[in-house]
Amino acid sequence: MKQVQEFAKRVITNVEKVIVGKRQQVVYSLVSWLCEGHILLEDVPGVAKTMLARALAASIGCKFKRVQCTPDLLPSDVTGSSIFNQKTSEFEFRAGPLFANLVLADEINRTTPRTQAALLEAMAEGRVTIDGTTHDLEKPFLVMATQNPVDHEGTFPLPEAQLDRFLLKFSLGYPTLEEELSMLDRMQHAHPLDSISSVVSGKDLLTCQTLVRDVHIDSKIKQYILQLVHLTRHHEHLALGGSPRASIALFRASQALAAIRGRTYVLPDDVKLVAGPVLGHRMILKPESRLRQLTSDRVVQEILQSLAVPVIEESRT
Repeated sequence: MKQVQEFAKRVITNVEKVIVGKRQQVVYSLVSWLCEGHILLEDVPGVAKTMLARALAASIGCKFKRVQCTPDLLPSDVTGSSIFNQKTSEFEFRAGPLFANLVLADEINRTTPRTQAALLEAMAEGRVTIDGTTHDLEKPFLVMATQNPVDHEGTFPLPEAQLDRFLLKFSLGYPTLEEELSMLDRMQHAHPLDSISSVVSGKDLLTCQTLVRDVHIDSKIKQYILQLVHLTRHHEHLALGGSPRASIALFRASQALAAIRGRTYVLPDDVKLVAGPVLGHRMILKPESRLRQLTSDRVVQEILQSLAVPVIEESRT
């Protein structure tokens, strides 16, 4: 896994020229991309969600498109449409912003369910069908959607079934005083995004996506993952737990994190680190639990603490 580790180091170092003090979130982003998954960023405005997406796209040298989600946004504005050419008397397909390697759906909860469904269909299938013709999306393909957790006026919250389509959900959070001071210094003369260039290629990413699948997961680790997900389905504070897709997502994310760390096998610590971002948005808290100000992440941590950590012999790894 040295190739994957070197790939991750180059991207992380390059992105951190722009994003200050968010190493864990950058690693989560790489985990999602290596798993061919998608990301939901839920955070307040102005904490560099867009900058993170642009820095990732610039570091890997891939095509980046941004969609500003509004209530009047139509599915064809995202996927593209067929336009009649009067010179040739034929319809020509004009691709929408979805035909890119990294698509930023900014404030996805502000657009209508119809447009949300068109975007999430492309995420799940890797293709779109327009006027009866199926168009495959170019790989690598990643959707990074954002939503504001504070202002809910005029929004269309994503249903649980659509939230389940995102591999990871996490937030960036506010920087510390020292980190924000570093940001001011970097922004004094020019934007840091203008100075970074690609350090890897999309072909390198596709190769690493294949290599990640070869990371070994011991049967004890698999059982640990399944126990964790099954406990969410019967937890006293949860009305809905993780689905089988959650088990697969946790399996894949643990493989990717182990590969980024340069290992050919998964450890329980890998599972613990990605459990919150993988499972948090796939669970529904009971109303009384919300009144007690419990969060999904806290429930996941409680379950992890109650589970016995498997011990794996070195010879088996």
